[in-house]
Amino acid sequence: MDLRPHFDELERFADGQMTPAEQEAFELRLEQDEALAEAHAAYEQLTADLRWAAGHNTLRLRLQALDERMNERGDALARTERLTQQRQRRWMTLGVLGAVLLVAMGVGAWYFSRPGPTRPARSWEAYYQPDPGPAVTTGLLHSRPLLSEALDQYQSGHYPAALHSLGRVSAASVGADTLLYLRGLMLLRQGQGTAAQLYLRRVSEDTVAGELARRARYHLGMAHWQANELAPARAALLAVAADSLNLYRTSAQRAIAAGVLEGK
Repeated sequence: MDLRPHFDELERFADGQMTPAEQEAFELRLEQDEALAEAHAAYEQLTADLRWAAGHNTLRLRLQALDERMNERGDALARTERLTQQRQRRWMTLGVLGAVLLVAMGVGAWYFSRPGPTRPARSWEAYYQPDPGPAVTTGLLHSRPLLSEALDQYQSGHYPAALHSLGRVSAASVGADTLLYLRGLMLLRQGQGTAAQLYLRRVSEDTVAGELARRARYHLGMAHWQANELAPARAALLAVAADSLNLYRTSAQRAIAAGVLEGK
């Protein structure tokens, strides 16, 4: 496979240097242009081989840096928890004193100004049940450090960095369907519902993917909803709501029952 005709744009895509519009156009070409798709697969394999050839010392340094960052995060969480407990104790004292006054004010406000019927929220985020992905365990850190880095960034809300890190993960070590699914999740959380559909649809249509395909169908419906494509969003979520084996069945049923996908 001669990578030279596509090398520059493959490198820009892998490094996350494309604009959202360029990335979306490139991903659509991947689906339609067989030569480009083969070049992309060859490029992914080449970069994976180069990473392996870099040696165990680089891997050790990455693991050490990741372990240090995990330790720092644990210390920060512990400090935050202590500060939270201190604030809770202070506010508890004030809360007891103000409880009676608040109740009286609440009763008065309700009596003189009763609220009308509330309308259901229409935003997809109000009904979305996120998938945090696999937990970053010690075993995963040592067996798949690049995947662990991508998951850690995704679970921390750093979606562009997570997408960049995921692009360095080899499909041979994780599985092509898993990589497609995770990329779709990250794009969805980044607000790129249209781009996320490309990856989630491929997994949802895979008859071998099983549970992963069921998960992908739910998130595909939410990606349509995020892109304001209400008709396909409702069709996808109706299928999820009717699937007794789908983990997201209840969430899909709640969105369908609210009637928010019937049109504005």
